Amino acid sequence: QVQLVESGGESVQPGGSLRLSCAASGITFSSINMGWFRQAPGKEREFVVALNWNSAVVYADSVKGRFSISRDNAKNLVYLQMNNLNPEDTAVYYCAVRSELWMSRVPEEYDYWGQGTQVTVSS
Repeated sequence: QVQLVESGGESVQPGGSLRLSCAASGITFSSINMGWFRQAPGKEREFVVALNWNSAVVYADSVKGRFSISRDNAKNLVYLQMNNLNPEDTAVYYCAVRSELWMSRVPEEYDYWGQGTQVTVSS
């Protein structure tokens, strides 16, 4: 059974940094596509970044240059480092796994999801 568990979300001031983690189990971690998405109140779930099984990465324009994704295959962990946060980054952040080989920005094309972790950016 695939399980994803996010952690690391908290409240931070504008300009601050956070690192989110996603722990995966029940999957062959090194051969899957991972994604981070976020959802703010009243808005649709939004693509943040995708990491392919061969380490290719695609970022949303809104986070490019501020966020970075990395993966520790030995620990089955994916990290999302978020720098220079602003209030528009406030959302619940979700990690997701896609079984297909190519990356996607579309939430509906991901097969497994974590429960989410809240990130709040406010002064």
